[in-house]
Amino acid sequence: MKLKIDWFLVGMAAAVLIAWGWPNPGASGGWLQPKMLTKVGVALIFFLHGIQLPFEVLRAGTLRWPVHSVVQSSTFILFPLLGLALIALPGIVGDLRLGLFFLCVLPSTISSSVALTATARGNVPVAVFNATFSNLAGVLFTPLLVGLVMEASGLRIPFGEVFFDLVRWLVLPLLVGQLLRPWLGAMIQRQKRWATKVDRTVILLLVYTSFCESVKQGIWTNYGWGNVAMLTLVSLILFVVVIVVTRAVSRILKFPREEEIVVMFCGSQKTLAAGIPMAQLIFAGHPAMGLILLPIMIYHPLQLILCSGLASRWARRAN
Repeated sequence: MKLKIDWFLVGMAAAVLIAWGWPNPGASGGWLQPKMLTKVGVALIFFLHGIQLPFEVLRAGTLRWPVHSVVQSSTFILFPLLGLALIALPGIVGDLRLGLFFLCVLPSTISSSVALTATARGNVPVAVFNATFSNLAGVLFTPLLVGLVMEASGLRIPFGEVFFDLVRWLVLPLLVGQLLRPWLGAMIQRQKRWATKVDRTVILLLVYTSFCESVKQGIWTNYGWGNVAMLTLVSLILFVVVIVVTRAVSRILKFPREEEIVVMFCGSQKTLAAGIPMAQLIFAGHPAMGLILLPIMIYHPLQLILCSGLASRWARRAN
């Protein structure tokens, strides 16, 4: 079997390495103008998402509220509770705790959740609904949950400013993209490969600028490969626990196989594509941005590898 290389994951690793060796352009005051780049980049990403959101498909999946309730509860209740338990562990310290909790309150992925559901012969319209609804709900719940935990730790985020930035740079571009979908949707669909490249290039630039500031501030001097190994193990445990719980709940509620697949994939995945832009707005100016993003950057490839294996297995069973 030919091994397929995910160049986006390679690009993420390259962005981190370049930031490590050449941080000045992407740090505060650098010629890349990271503050403006972040805002324009986030707006562009969500404008493209808005154009590509198929709300006509969403309508086909709206009626399965028991499934939707389980998926959204996994995303915004189960995961955050597990996150609270994990950040209480003695081995997780400093800004890694904030990053790990941020991972746990992120919405689900859209593209990979739907693609994996289709591969496993699951209910695609229900997957599209849940993945999309999760991302829209995340605009409210992600900063709210992060803010509550930060306040409990004696830290504060300016809620008014954060929500204003989220609406201005995330929600409005999404709505504009959706409004322009009747005119631009077909063209973007024909050029989907290039739209994806633009989307991923912007995300890689945001990863680069996030790590530049952390490197320049010397944040990484207190962290080593042991922390990366620890986060990888924690991410694996987190994924397995959520998969087991979502499958058990699906069996108890007697969901058909096609909807059980939706619950497991949409309920266990966390978005990198929306997570990095949201982090840039919620934690704007935070010197340890690279550390905050590290858990989602570890969890993302892990979930893709494990979910791809599960999807292939279920597809073989269906055939």
